Amino acid sequence: MNSLLDHLVEITGHRDHDLLDISVMTALLNMIGVSHARVMELFQSRGDLLIRPRVWIADGKVQTVDEEASASELAGETIVTYPGLVACIAQRKSRLEEVRANGQHALWIPIWQNDKVSTCLEIVNDTPFTPQMLQVMEGILSVYRNYQSLLDYSERDSLTGLLNRKTFDEKFARMVNAKPADSAPHGNEERRHHTDVKSQWLAVIDIDHFKRVNDVFGHLYGDEVLILVANVLRASFRAQDRVFRFGGEEFVILLRSTTLTDAQMVFERFRENIEHYAFPQVGQITVSIGFASIQHETPVTILGHADQALYYAKDHGRNQVCYYDALLAQGLLHADKKAESVEFFFDEPATG
Repeated sequence: MNSLLDHLVEITGHRDHDLLDISVMTALLNMIGVSHARVMELFQSRGDLLIRPRVWIADGKVQTVDEEASASELAGETIVTYPGLVACIAQRKSRLEEVRANGQHALWIPIWQNDKVSTCLEIVNDTPFTPQMLQVMEGILSVYRNYQSLLDYSERDSLTGLLNRKTFDEKFARMVNAKPADSAPHGNEERRHHTDVKSQWLAVIDIDHFKRVNDVFGHLYGDEVLILVANVLRASFRAQDRVFRFGGEEFVILLRSTTLTDAQMVFERFRENIEHYAFPQVGQITVSIGFASIQHETPVTILGHADQALYYAKDHGRNQVCYYDALLAQGLLHADKKAESVEFFFDEPATG
């Protein structure tokens, strides 16, 4: 009993989704001894409901996408791959147990929030779940559900469900502290020529001419555009990356541990996905993107770099991706411009 209480204290002590997921997996591993478990996120992409893992138990330890990242986490799998979960959600059940072909027993537990499911747990055991196991799990998961709801309220943008602006500093600090050993060199000149070295990246994304959407079609269609852009963002970036809505039509991406070439490719692919997306009633929408590498500067400075690149993109035709260091190297931006003076944070939506 003391062990269970210790785990409940651990779960309720977090104010962060990632740590909450880790703590619930740790509790299931230590209290139940399950052979396999995953926290999965569900998200929409072009009308399909996709699913991908955030945290899981493997080989007797808890792992996260931050530690074990691969290209397979980028797009996720369609939910129809998991008929047990589909049936559980369709029947609006709090859990569904299935016996798989290999004899393992799997338990699907959707986390219902406001009549929707954006998170679910998959728990697998070699033997049937006993009433005692189910009782302990229900105690753990009841606390988990409650804290998911509280964190969603405090950390998520209410319209799009993306991380909100006030969570940025903590997520940024965590990414910098987890910087890989092979990240880019310190010197600016040397850094610009190392396109094959993994680094962390920050991008600022702005919807072009968004004010026109609200003025012509109304705010309801403008909100729908924001929701659909958020869905494309989720599908375009990996589970270990972080996607924020900063307000209005501006979004920020923290792209984790990839090369300059791959970062440019990912941002360009997202830009093309938006350009080719058929938005209901509105038709075509485009975005402008500015990005910069995360080095040893402050978050405000790096945001300023990405924002300068964004405004260069918007001032030179829009619907394009611009890299801050490349603009510096070409003499199109000047490093002595104070990034802190850039008006990045908007209380009201920008004019697009």
